[in-house]
Amino acid sequence: MNSKSRAKPFTKIGYIALQSNKHYLLFFFLLVASLVSLHAQEDKIITLPIKAEADSIIAPLFPIPVERDSIERDSILQDSLNKKPALLLDKITYKAKDYVKLSQKDQKIYLYNEAEIYYQDTELKAGVIIMDYIKNEVYAGRLKDSLGNYTQTPFFKQGTNEVVPDSIRFNFDTQKALIWNSRTEQQAAAGSLGSDAMKVYANITKKENDSVYFLSEGKLTTSADTINPDYYIRIRKAKFVPKKKVIAGFSNLYIADVPTPIALPFAYFPLTVGRSAGIMMPTFGSDPNTGYFLQDLGYYVPIGEVADITFNGSFYTNGSYGIRTQSVYAKRYKYRGNVNIRYENQVTSQKGFDDYRVNRNYNIQISHSQDTKSSPNSRFSASVNLGSSRYYRESLQQQNLPNTQNNNLSSSISYSKTFPAYPSVNMSLSATHSQNTNTDVINMTLPTLQASMERIFPFAKRDGIKKGIIQNINFQYNLNARNTIVTDDEGFFKSEMFDNAKVGAQHSIPISTNFKVAKFFSVSLGGRYEDVWALKTLDKSYDFENEVVVTDTISGFDRFNKYSLSASIGTTLYGTFNFGEDKKIQAIRHVMRPSLSYGYAPSFEQFYDEYIGPDGAVQFTRFENSQFGRPSLGQSNNLSFSLANTLEAKVTDKDSTATEAKKVPILSNFNISTGYNFESDSLRLNPLSVNGGTNILDNKMSINFSAGLDPYAIDNTGKRFNTFNIDNGGSLLRLTRANVNVSYSIDSKTFGKKEDEEEEDEPDPFDYVASSGGRTDDLFGKGDDFNDDRYREDEDDKRDGDDVDNPIFGTKIPWNFRLAYSANYANTARQNEFSSHSLMFSGDIELSPRWKVGGSSGYDFKNNGFTLTQLRFERDLKSFTLRFNWTPFGQYKRWYFFIGIKSSILKDLKWENRSQRVR
Repeated sequence: MNSKSRAKPFTKIGYIALQSNKHYLLFFFLLVASLVSLHAQEDKIITLPIKAEADSIIAPLFPIPVERDSIERDSILQDSLNKKPALLLDKITYKAKDYVKLSQKDQKIYLYNEAEIYYQDTELKAGVIIMDYIKNEVYAGRLKDSLGNYTQTPFFKQGTNEVVPDSIRFNFDTQKALIWNSRTEQQAAAGSLGSDAMKVYANITKKENDSVYFLSEGKLTTSADTINPDYYIRIRKAKFVPKKKVIAGFSNLYIADVPTPIALPFAYFPLTVGRSAGIMMPTFGSDPNTGYFLQDLGYYVPIGEVADITFNGSFYTNGSYGIRTQSVYAKRYKYRGNVNIRYENQVTSQKGFDDYRVNRNYNIQISHSQDTKSSPNSRFSASVNLGSSRYYRESLQQQNLPNTQNNNLSSSISYSKTFPAYPSVNMSLSATHSQNTNTDVINMTLPTLQASMERIFPFAKRDGIKKGIIQNINFQYNLNARNTIVTDDEGFFKSEMFDNAKVGAQHSIPISTNFKVAKFFSVSLGGRYEDVWALKTLDKSYDFENEVVVTDTISGFDRFNKYSLSASIGTTLYGTFNFGEDKKIQAIRHVMRPSLSYGYAPSFEQFYDEYIGPDGAVQFTRFENSQFGRPSLGQSNNLSFSLANTLEAKVTDKDSTATEAKKVPILSNFNISTGYNFESDSLRLNPLSVNGGTNILDNKMSINFSAGLDPYAIDNTGKRFNTFNIDNGGSLLRLTRANVNVSYSIDSKTFGKKEDEEEEDEPDPFDYVASSGGRTDDLFGKGDDFNDDRYREDEDDKRDGDDVDNPIFGTKIPWNFRLAYSANYANTARQNEFSSHSLMFSGDIELSPRWKVGGSSGYDFKNNGFTLTQLRFERDLKSFTLRFNWTPFGQYKRWYFFIGIKSSILKDLKWENRSQRVR
């Protein structure tokens, strides 16, 4: 029964009062009339000729109270008989700002101005909404203001899917919808490290169910400008599955609404949220040295939630190829790291020609860091960079350009464990690697075991204050055992590299104490005992027949011990020169820390043997090649002196609100040291060593220097002899070596208003150049990997806050400049030459908010030539990025051009071209 069946029409009838003395006769007459009337209506219902009025009250399907609704509701309860089951599974909530109108005639509800409807996981907002409560459908559209502009565009959300159309028609029962001019956004696709999103536009969209949409005349773009995108892919017809894929028919690329010839008969666009496996598109091109090539063809594979792996390959028609594998893993609050393995097979010329050769180079990088909170008493870390010495210099990859100037590769893998119970013990097991790429010499320790016990004060309470010479007596135990290997590129990773390995262990027990003398002097006394173990020793003899010394290696355990004594005294002196608080320089403070040390060690002749040679007996020790040195032959009796200095000025602060003067360092450190050997029969005085450093220009310039000064003269062969240089006609001290390093960094903010200094960002452990042992700055050039999304992320974030349309940008052009000067002078044998002498510089300038140019170069004063020079041009095209890197001359002359979409979803939509390295 509906509400109409309950609202029964009625009319008012006026009765005339009748008078009778026979009341029982009147009652009898009415009873008979009623029976006759009932019998007459038994077969036919006769309606009263009374006009019925339509009931204006209706029981809606949406029982939630309506805001601003002035219509009274029917107070009659619904009939529970013959009730039709409702198709809606939940209540519908709706409201509007201006009014909610219920029309029984149209069987619709009208919501106007900021209209909203909520049903289960469906949310609809629009300027106007019309709801058909019979069909359970809604129609939503925009409003037009007084200027004719449309406002309050519909917003449709179902679950996590959001659509912003011009108008929409939606059925609550079937969940189907018809959408006009829809706009939706899908989050970044597989492997993305940024916050990219794919925008999907369509003139007409048909929603089939919760997961399938059909599009007609659609656009796909990642442009941030949703009104007028600078590029899009036009699709005529497509099937759209939110957060999964778009399958389209004929599609082609439009740039600035201009069609391009880049088109496909059908297309597939993955929209997977999170990470998923996929192909990485390669780069095509040709090169006169390697022929046609296919570079950076790859495949990405995620491994669970904490790791992934990427395979890349580059192939050339002359037979060259390169393979790269990279894996990145991270677990929050536990660990993070990556593994990079690179191999290149480079073919030069063709078989049969004299210049034909094949170079096989490789490089392995491993980085692992552990969160300190995950295990306070143990830690594992790794930083590995090893491979062929010629890998970076002969690599075909542009990103390896800065590392061509790196002459050393180093690695370290370590595990440490602390046992906190008293006395606590620290243990570590490590493996190290050091490789000189110029000489191909490789030094390794496989492994090194170190252990140390904390200091024990036997004559003092553990928690008490230690006073005097007795209570400060302390000792500890240290163990250092290692296996060292020296090899080269040819023997690396081969069994023969272990033939000349050195294995040994060193046990040491240092004992020391300290106390004050005359309140101002600190005195330290100590001794050290060492026990050295070796698994290989030597035996020597002279072969008179062949006139050579024969050295035999004896395998087996052997040991020697040694001990030494030491003492030192030092103090601190302060000197202040005051010029007055009204002066710009108010005072200069000089701090000196002189120290005098004495060391003694006896001779250990018992560990020496003799063999008879042509000139008589020759002493030698079987521990000559010991891992931790040899026992000393002859007594050691040395006195050394050092003087540490710091010099700083107290100047008036430019800030008038400052209450104290500002401290400015003049010399951060200036150290002088020398020594005297009492046991030497000549040349007892050690050379004077000087080193120092300071920071000036508001810490923008760093200066470090060192020098060696020898008091003794040298002969014509360059050999020192026991005559002071001043007595030989020279100066008091002879300069034998010197070096100076100056670095300077300045940018546009230096001359601007001072702001609170921000904390410097820590170096990115995943930065390829830094992890390869190269510089963290770009003085050696930049090595961009254009297939890596990470290089774009920080730059995009910085530009987000820029007012790119600011007409006064020219008054505050951002720029930066870096300079590094290095000189090494050698004059030990009167060669009077610079072993190295160079000046390097680099800088960048943003000519406009989206134009950036930069470069790096230098000059080698020793070789009279320019160092690695690189020019860089960058253009931010909003959705695209354009880069051009050019090394105009030199051994690594090359250029690289790239233009592509910044979004990781469509990063394979790019064009790049490059020249290969000149051989």
